[in-house]
Amino acid sequence: MLWNWSTVDSCFIAKSWHVTSNGMFAGCCIGVILLVMSLEFLRRLGKEYDRLILRQHTRQQASILSTNSMANSETGTGTSPATAGKDVAVACTPQSQSNRSAMTPFRPNIFQQMIRATLHMVSFTVAYFVMLLAMYYNGYIIISIIIGAWLGSFVFSWESVNVGGPKEEITVCCG
Repeated sequence: MLWNWSTVDSCFIAKSWHVTSNGMFAGCCIGVILLVMSLEFLRRLGKEYDRLILRQHTRQQASILSTNSMANSETGTGTSPATAGKDVAVACTPQSQSNRSAMTPFRPNIFQQMIRATLHMVSFTVAYFVMLLAMYYNGYIIISIIIGAWLGSFVFSWESVNVGGPKEEITVCCG
């Protein structure tokens, strides 16, 4: 394959995707932009789902710690009146260091993992289609991929960042 700027009479992925007019090619470019934006959406959806199930786990663990400390304070075992409130305060602040050490390790259940794997599979598939489109070496399609990546990142990666810096790799390659 050679680098090209062909618009009319281009063919992508399958025989049915044969471009026969300039308008059809413009529609293809817009479709490629939307496809790449959907990839960024799927990546964000995966991150948000992971955050959701982690928040659920943290709340559940905080609730367990809170009820355990209340049960201990009611029976009078393990805590003095001066320290009884501290356990509850620690359980209610998931960001504290002592709470992190008290938390049990998190592993998604089978249903949660099936959802995570499905999101990964769909984003992986979309990423491969984007790669296949790029391999046609059509300048307009590659520019459309770049525009879609920029727009998708702009729209779906706009979130608050911890002052300590991002905890994940800046460029997540290949799904």
